[in-house]
Amino acid sequence: MKNSEIIPVLKDRRILLGVTGSIAAYKAVELASMLTKAGAQVDVILSAAARQFVTPLTFQSVTGRKVYGEADLWGEQAHVLHIGLGEAADLFIIAPATANTLAKLATGQADSLLTLTALAVRCPLLVAPAMDVGMYEQAATQENIELLSQRGVLFAGPAQGRMASGLIGKGRLIEPQELFGYVRKVLGADGSLASRKVVVTAGGTLEALDPVRVLANRSSGKQGFALAQAAVDRGASVTLISGPVHLPTPVGVTSVDVESAADMHAAVKEAADGADVLLMAAAVADYRPVDPSSAKLKRSGGVPKVVLEKTADILADIVEARTRSGHPAVIVGFAAESDDLLVNARAKLESKGVDLLVANDITAPDAGFEVDTNRVTLLDAGGAQELPLLSKAAVAEAVLERVVTILGTKEGKA
Repeated sequence: MKNSEIIPVLKDRRILLGVTGSIAAYKAVELASMLTKAGAQVDVILSAAARQFVTPLTFQSVTGRKVYGEADLWGEQAHVLHIGLGEAADLFIIAPATANTLAKLATGQADSLLTLTALAVRCPLLVAPAMDVGMYEQAATQENIELLSQRGVLFAGPAQGRMASGLIGKGRLIEPQELFGYVRKVLGADGSLASRKVVVTAGGTLEALDPVRVLANRSSGKQGFALAQAAVDRGASVTLISGPVHLPTPVGVTSVDVESAADMHAAVKEAADGADVLLMAAAVADYRPVDPSSAKLKRSGGVPKVVLEKTADILADIVEARTRSGHPAVIVGFAAESDDLLVNARAKLESKGVDLLVANDITAPDAGFEVDTNRVTLLDAGGAQELPLLSKAAVAEAVLERVVTILGTKEGKA
């Protein structure tokens, strides 16, 4: 995420952030900053103990909004403050949440502004625990978590790692980027793709020449991962099938790791069965060695002769299967071209039989492989729409909006 980029699922959403007394409180500052930069309005409630670790001014500096605490509980608006905060919120997240806070939430105590507000909110409550491993493993803490889960409270983490005590185990507050992902998942749950099954492919494939060397391509997987995140933001159940990449899987996504084109073919056939949408953003190898060497090829053996054969056309197979099953209802193809972009893209759109084709010129230095931006043209039976240079996240938003429209048209809702 770019620091200045507004994320639609977060734009103008009201988020309450409760911070309790843990050394991990510093991570909540980064989370508040990320949410604010993404377009959310973040109101922070600091417990008395939290103020021993981080000051109200710190949060006010990153959110630009008033920070609430115990002094406000006894102010002139005390009898309605917690109600007002709770009624206005789209999400209440408590991060970090100490063992003491979990106990209070489980027993319905209301002895602070934070716990009063937790009782008053009508929005989802997301809790991110943070405590020493022994405290987290205690039967009382686990029973409190189980009770709160049964009541509909959502949990994020904790993570495994080293504690402030020096012990290693489960109990660390998860990192702000992951918390950010949980917020997006919760706020997007009722989105335009809620209850839909979306399959996304990403990254490149590797075709073995020998046990050491492979035929590969320059795909970073960034566009495919952005599409998966955009689908989560709309409430979809997302399966992401990816070749080898170095990217974190978005929160809420089921990840399937593959290596070769054959691996991806098998994974896509299985995942696409019953899917509503397939987004084929992966750069799948068109060719592979007919007879890869079982031993490392040596320089002393001379220049090897490598004979190639075509890999399976995954997209064509899925489109053909759709004629029998009706699924996926929407299939989106991608065309990375180095010349005659529109001519080649239009030919692929017609030959593949997809509902939408996303084409981009890989020779542009600010678009295509490895970079964070892309300049694409969206093609369907009705024509072509050229988009300006955008972040790959923004491209994903544009593609998913088109997908939602196509789904609605096919189901008679548009």
